This record gives sequence, structure tokens and C-alpha cells, in this order.
Amino acid sequence: MTTDVLVPIFICVVLPVAIVAIVFAAMSNRDNKRSQVLIKAIESNSGLDAAKLVEALQTPQKTSLELLNLRLLRGCIFSLIGVALCIVGIVSLCMGTEFAADTVSVPLMFGGASLAIGLSYLIVYLVTRKQVKY
Repeated sequence: MTTDVLVPIFICVVLPVAIVAIVFAAMSNRDNKRSQVLIKAIESNSGLDAAKLVEALQTPQKTSLELLNLRLLRGCIFSLIGVALCIVGIVSLCMGTEFAADTVSVPLMFGGASLAIGLSYLIVYLVTRKQVKY
């Protein structure tokens, strides 16, 4: 009986908290290592340009063209998943399943949400592509 209660608690509470803690610990460790490298370079005063070192240790930024291509990719993926789920829901409805049944309402709800996200990505792609210099 206690395992019936403990498993959902661990999956729904402990696991997400542990994942977040691990991600933030890794980010903090990465920042600490970078700051230690900078401190050592400044302390040694070995003729290294500190500004170039800071620039080299920063996380790489994506170019505007890469961001634009990611938006297009995500828009296509979410839109196609949404269309596919809506088709599944409509086919189930046409096969005689009641609308309140899970085989109809769940695919339509998730398909509508996915389609909306995909279309919003595509709209942002279409609007921002004119602003990006290739």
C-alpha cells in the first residue's frame, strides 16, 4: 500500500526537483570554473588580454539566421504534429466514437494546442525573416 503512494510522489515531486537541482548545480559549476580561470589569468598578469579571454569563455550566441531556421523548424514540427493529432481525433469522431470519449477529445485538444504553437512559430518566422540579414 505504501508503494502505491510513494511511487507517484517520487515521480511527480522528487524527480522534477532533482532534475532542476542538477541543472542549476551544473550551471553554477560552469560559471565558477570560468570565474576561476579569469581570476588566475588576472592574478598571473602574463600578458593575456583579459577582455579577449572573457569573450572566449562566454557561451556561444546563435546567429540571427540560426534562430530563424530554428523557428521555422519548430513551427513545422508543431504544426504537423497538431494536424496529425486533429486528423486522428476527427477520424475517431467519424468512426462513431462519442465526442466526450478520450479517443476523440484528447487528440483534438492536444492537436489544437500543438497547431496553435506551430502556427505562432511560423508567424514569427515570417515576420522576422525580412529583418534578418543573410
